[in-house]
Amino acid sequence: MIFENGDRVVFAGDSVTDSGRKRPYGEGLWEGVGNGYVRNVDSMLSVLYPEKLIHVTNVGESGATSTNMLEHWADNVEKCNPDWVFFMIGANDVWRQFDEPAMYGENYTPEIYRANLEAVCERTVGKVKGLFVISPFYMESNNDDPMKKRMVEYAQISREVAEKYGATYIDVQEDFDAHLVHRYPAYISWDRVHPSWVGSMIIARKIMKAIKADSLY
Repeated sequence: MIFENGDRVVFAGDSVTDSGRKRPYGEGLWEGVGNGYVRNVDSMLSVLYPEKLIHVTNVGESGATSTNMLEHWADNVEKCNPDWVFFMIGANDVWRQFDEPAMYGENYTPEIYRANLEAVCERTVGKVKGLFVISPFYMESNNDDPMKKRMVEYAQISREVAEKYGATYIDVQEDFDAHLVHRYPAYISWDRVHPSWVGSMIIARKIMKAIKADSLY
């Protein structure tokens, strides 16, 4: 496992990361880190590595786009002086193009999304032990669904940015797609974006694999 005793790990993103975390910084027991995938990761770290004190911080913001995340990066992430940083962003950049099409503007375009991610990477790579880019996703088995196709496009952008800056890319869309071969989307998300506890565990499992954690069994 790549984390060392005393390391601080910060998770940034939108509501999928936020999941009801404490303010101003999501830390501590119970709902401190929220009730989503970050809590699952924090719990599994404690179960697998009780001898290591890993400081997990959740700074996700519900409703955030990549533009919002970049604007708040200094206060939300850099102030924490993290050793490791994870971010998952893009759902709202895509969603606003579909639920508020009349309001769709330049802040949500692929070009702006790429520029925002590159700016975050520029500010972070080389200042932490490692940066992880988690793909945005859409929990829909129909690959011809317009929003699914758009989300896949943005996920590809996030992959390209991660590769450009030497960050570790975590593709959770492929894990959801594999799960949806057997289960209907509503089983893991009521709106195809916000994961249930099962969906959150799918994300957490992929993160644990990325950090080379031991198996729970």
